Amino acid sequence: MDTATPGNSPLLQDVNDALATVIDPELRRPITELGMVDAVRVSGDGKVNLTVLLTIAGCPLRDTITSDAESALAAVPGVTGVDVELKVMDQAQRDALKEKLRGPGGQRGIPFNQPGSLTKVYAVASGKGGVGKSSVTVNLATALAAQGLRVGIVDADVYGFSVPALMGITQAPTRVDDMILPPVAYGVKVISIGMFVTGNQPVAWRGPMLHRALEQFLTDVYFGDLDALFLDLPPGTGDIAISVAQLLPKAEILVVTTPQAAAADVAERAGAIATQTGQKVAGVIENMSYLEMPDGGRMELFGSGGGAVLTERLTAAVGADVPLLGQIPLDIKLREGGDNGSPIVIGQPDTAAAAALAGIAAGLASKPRGLAGMKLGLQPR
Repeated sequence: MDTATPGNSPLLQDVNDALATVIDPELRRPITELGMVDAVRVSGDGKVNLTVLLTIAGCPLRDTITSDAESALAAVPGVTGVDVELKVMDQAQRDALKEKLRGPGGQRGIPFNQPGSLTKVYAVASGKGGVGKSSVTVNLATALAAQGLRVGIVDADVYGFSVPALMGITQAPTRVDDMILPPVAYGVKVISIGMFVTGNQPVAWRGPMLHRALEQFLTDVYFGDLDALFLDLPPGTGDIAISVAQLLPKAEILVVTTPQAAAADVAERAGAIATQTGQKVAGVIENMSYLEMPDGGRMELFGSGGGAVLTERLTAAVGADVPLLGQIPLDIKLREGGDNGSPIVIGQPDTAAAAALAGIAAGLASKPRGLAGMKLGLQPR
């Protein structure tokens, strides 16, 4: 980085400190740390000339980076003006960036399977469609992000992708050579096949293509160090569920059902797959549990007890305790939030549905990023 100032080094230091607070909106790390600050010059009258290197020429968030840098520098006492010039990294600079992000040699692979990974991976499953699995996924992820955790979502429902719309994402991912930077919404990094198709074009792929798409999402997409990664699975126990078990064997299954007995019967199969894959079932979430009436009563439109029955069955099937993590009431605001791309836990946090979702998220957040089984590399003297 080129820095220059005519005898005004304290101000230059303040300027550099301010730049360290500017976060790249896709990589979620300071632009100073990513080698994006190419030159900083401060004139005698306090005007700052800043040159920022973008990862690619068509960076979709160039305006965000510019405005964030201008705001950070304008707040520094003594700065009288800010001029930001944008340039593009050359290949050597991009290679250095990839190595910084991925490690020596810019190695590829599934980072969540590495021995040092502390990311909790949750595969959100359901026996059938229409139980609100994607809405639950989106709201749990955004609730955890709102608590300060680093969270990502892989929309693994290739045929029925809906996460981008539920999160209000219209931006395409940024490709830096063979590395894909996922869009970020509400602090959550998201990738979906819906970001790669035109309009509402259907995806008609057979099993091997589905496996390859999921594998590419996990290897080529740079999520960084996450506290939690959610995979929104398609309904049932088909190709994607099997691929997740193969590609992410440590993923824990969250089963979403409704109170209806028939729904619980079908959902049992989605959780019982753990007996074949060796995965853990983290718990059951009962959605659409009841409708709160104006007089304070509850109307159980889909019956009651399905979630509790499912936990008992799965506990017996997998031979380990499977808890009922929470019951989410019906709420029109939950549907409206999904239609508007504003998750209810963010847009309407005071509602009963938002409180239930936030409670489930808090339970997941309380699970530590375990060090069990990891070698710390300590040697006695």
